[in-house]
Amino acid sequence: MQKIAIIQISEEGKNIVRLIQSQVFAQKNEAEMKEQRGQSQARLSSAESRLNSNEVQIISRVNVGKRWKDFDAFVFVGAMGICVRTIAPYIKDKHEDPAVVCVDSLGLNAISVLSGHIGGANDLARDIAAMIGAREVITTQSDNAGLWQLDMLEARFDWPIASFEDEMDQCIFAFVNREPTALLMEVRDEGTDYLEATKPDHVTIIDDISEADPDKYSLLIMVTPFSRHAPDGMLELHFVPMVGTIGFGLAHHPEDYEAIYDEIDEAFANRGILPCSHKYCTIDVKEDEEFCAMLEDEYDEEVVFFTAEELSQVEVPNPSTTVEKYVGTSSVCEAAAILGSNHGKLIIPKVKGKNWTAALAIDYNHLRQKAGHIEIVGAGPGDPDLVSVRGRKMLEKADLILYAGSLVPKALTECHKQGAVVRSSADMALEEQCELMKKHYDKGHFIVRLHTGDPCIFGAIQEQMVFFDQNGMDYHITPGISSFLAAAAELQSQFTIPERCQTIILTRGEGRTPMPEKEQLHLLAKSQSTMCIFLSAAIVDDVQRELLQEYPEDTPVAACYHLTWPDQKIYRGKLKDLAKIVHDNKLTLTTMLVVGEAIDNRQGLSELYNKHFTHLFRQGEDPS
Repeated sequence: MQKIAIIQISEEGKNIVRLIQSQVFAQKNEAEMKEQRGQSQARLSSAESRLNSNEVQIISRVNVGKRWKDFDAFVFVGAMGICVRTIAPYIKDKHEDPAVVCVDSLGLNAISVLSGHIGGANDLARDIAAMIGAREVITTQSDNAGLWQLDMLEARFDWPIASFEDEMDQCIFAFVNREPTALLMEVRDEGTDYLEATKPDHVTIIDDISEADPDKYSLLIMVTPFSRHAPDGMLELHFVPMVGTIGFGLAHHPEDYEAIYDEIDEAFANRGILPCSHKYCTIDVKEDEEFCAMLEDEYDEEVVFFTAEELSQVEVPNPSTTVEKYVGTSSVCEAAAILGSNHGKLIIPKVKGKNWTAALAIDYNHLRQKAGHIEIVGAGPGDPDLVSVRGRKMLEKADLILYAGSLVPKALTECHKQGAVVRSSADMALEEQCELMKKHYDKGHFIVRLHTGDPCIFGAIQEQMVFFDQNGMDYHITPGISSFLAAAAELQSQFTIPERCQTIILTRGEGRTPMPEKEQLHLLAKSQSTMCIFLSAAIVDDVQRELLQEYPEDTPVAACYHLTWPDQKIYRGKLKDLAKIVHDNKLTLTTMLVVGEAIDNRQGLSELYNKHFTHLFRQGEDPS
């Protein structure tokens, strides 16, 4: 639990003190409720994860010295000069000092005063500024220059430092002064994705340690679990990403189990791998072993157990008939490492100790080997700003972008990296598309197949996935904002009305592609739900005729052309005039037809914000 002390310097600041205290408590309560609903800490926002477990106390300024070691952070509310004079006698070292933030008594500025990075004062100042509507004031050079905070990467991404930590200040000095820097990343995780996306101009990514030339670079930053060293004449900062999975076997209740943890690390280090494990795996018959309990209780390691049947299904390089005789599977350590790493690559095969065996594997998703991948990305309705953050990242890293040119604006592809191939699929048959993607895939390229809206809704991706499956190609889908959601936003309409319409139907009219008999429009129209009709402007007469069998003729409709595109047009009217609206305005492709009383509706209120309504986050008032 992070402990924060708030010091009110003057009477004028009491309202700010109360506001900060109440906001911290509110965020703490909200985070606790999320955890009660089963949401893990990892899914909370960065601000929530910093603030949800805070213990906040208001203390007197005269007690700051006595309680300097009792708190992780001090927040002064009042004049900066008084704050500085108060803390000056107690400041020792940035690795030990608590964070100090000063907020003026009017709540206009939240200033990071001490321990900006390591102590977390910069983040705390940002959080407080967001809480009270103040301006954050950060003076750390790397923050203001938009550079990486090298001394924060260890904590931010759980990357232990393998190089000499007493050289950190020299590395930071060289980096913020933009001395030529080489960056070696031999695995991939959230942190390396961040470094690649935010790389400053004075940093050069290298593929091998042999490229770390002291005549070219002053600093070498490494993110790798492998033992590497910078050549003489270069500063070195080595982060170790926790990407390894250790599989282990044990003798029956060994007496010297306490030494095994370090023995495994030493054995791996002798083979060029630094301590990088985030998970230990073994066979389930070892659940009651003291070593397993020690891993969990003393080292806070995750321990996963597999059955003999599960382990026996994994192909390994060093099977043992002896092991199979006793536990029912020919491998424990190698099979457990591979299985625990999501069938990853075995980096260190079986190593034998006195009373143990161990192996290490790394998930292929963490390896930077040349393996092809296809990401099917939803482009959203059209506006480049509406592609997801993940989708944009995929586009920026792609070697090939194959986009549906008849439906997706080319502007969405303009974020591509230098050297990427960008092709429209509008004039390509399925076979040509698959041939192009397979060609790039076999070269180990990262491919983005960019579809309009959300690719899983009328996206024609199924036939592509059949090809991928048949050829053993790795792929994933990044969802997008569908045009029916853009229609609701542009119409400023809530498509679900309490007590009147709680269903949205996504469908299309029957054109050249037949519709299932049970999904004919007139049958779907029986519920008179909000209906969003895709790909049907060309057959609007048939659509109107079927809908009028169930909907009243004065039901509101909207014909939405090129939603969120620069030439967007929206035409409102009644169902009886829908066909005329479409014909008169010559609407064809990329037109969404919306039908239902939800359009422009402002009646029928939700109970969610009724002051008398009780729910998980609020107790309703007694109406009496």
